[in-house]
Amino acid sequence: MSRRRARHPGTAGPGVVLCVLLGLLLALAACTSQGSPSSRKGDPPTTPPSRSRTTSASAEPRVAAAHTPRRFRHLLPGMPPVVDDNVYSRTRPQDVRPRLRHEPKLVYVPDSMPSGDTVTVISQRTHKVVRTLHTGLLSQHVVPSYDLRHLYTNSSESNELVQIDPHTGKVSRHIPVPRPYNLYFTPDGRQAVVMVEEHDVIRFSDPTTFRKRYDVHVPRCSGPNHADFSANGRFMVISCEFSGVLVKVSTLSHRVLGVLPLGAGSMPQDVRLSPDGRTFYVADMATDEVRLISASRFRQVGLIRTPSGPHGLYPSRDGRRLYVSDRGAGKVSVVSFRTRKIVDTWTIPGGGSPDMGGVSANGKVLWLSGRYNAEVYAFDTDTGRLIARIPVPGSPHGLCVWPQPGRYSLGHTGNMR
Repeated sequence: MSRRRARHPGTAGPGVVLCVLLGLLLALAACTSQGSPSSRKGDPPTTPPSRSRTTSASAEPRVAAAHTPRRFRHLLPGMPPVVDDNVYSRTRPQDVRPRLRHEPKLVYVPDSMPSGDTVTVISQRTHKVVRTLHTGLLSQHVVPSYDLRHLYTNSSESNELVQIDPHTGKVSRHIPVPRPYNLYFTPDGRQAVVMVEEHDVIRFSDPTTFRKRYDVHVPRCSGPNHADFSANGRFMVISCEFSGVLVKVSTLSHRVLGVLPLGAGSMPQDVRLSPDGRTFYVADMATDEVRLISASRFRQVGLIRTPSGPHGLYPSRDGRRLYVSDRGAGKVSVVSFRTRKIVDTWTIPGGGSPDMGGVSANGKVLWLSGRYNAEVYAFDTDTGRLIARIPVPGSPHGLCVWPQPGRYSLGHTGNMR
């Protein structure tokens, strides 16, 4: 209005016009010196507070996403976030959940003989057998549940999962499941994945009742048995032992996203993701090597030559090293995640057959079953020295160390995240 009046003064006299012009100039000067956000450092912006908060809130996620590596973005809905761009950052000794800190420190050893129906329970402190649980025939692996409340023995011949209460160390439930060899849980905790190895089936089930939801049949996959999940949880890579291939399966749609043949004579076993989420490490028992598979491209990008028969893969508690059980050589190879090279080798005096197991909660002991020697091995992870050799019945297989640190379990003998 004042500008219109200045251009068209009408009957107003020169004095009025001059006063109006002087008032306008003073008002503009005041606005410039006090109202402009660029004039004085620290002054509030001229936009309304509510609009300012909306703008800054929407900008922050974009900035965070720009600094988050692609492999950690677009997480499986409901999956806990990856911390510090390291999938194992919450599996350190201090990360044992409060309710597990007073659980008995035990080792559960299943007997995988066809006629075996027991799980031998060993004290981590005394290295003595404290009890024997009667589970089911041909017990393959002892697997922590996603919520860390139960352990499940995969009793293949009995067609059941046998639930163990880790607080009491006793059997608490028998669940009918056809030929379970191994058991996994998707990172959101909403699905169990049963490896029905004998029938070449990857079964997605309810994680509590284990009722079937969806079966995945891959014609080129014979003997699905071990697996791990991508850093964002949206797919899993599964080893097919008897056909020498890896398969990539979506955890959402259950579609087969890829099949990777590993070559004649390959026999892939355990699968484990690197801490940075870039690479799947795959133990190939027949070719005596650990294969490195790109998580983004799903193709082999390297390999590590090992002693005979690499079988199990277990990250150290600090996430720097990978322990490889060389079953055919009676040794353990220690691999650096950084250099992708063997930095140490531990030998079982007189030989042995180290198979499956896990690392103690404090990271000081690696426990492994002796598959063909009816014994369990305990290695000092600082020195590599064998500190215990404990006789157990039958053919010990997927040994589980409990408790372990972590927010949740992806299955197997303790793939914690």
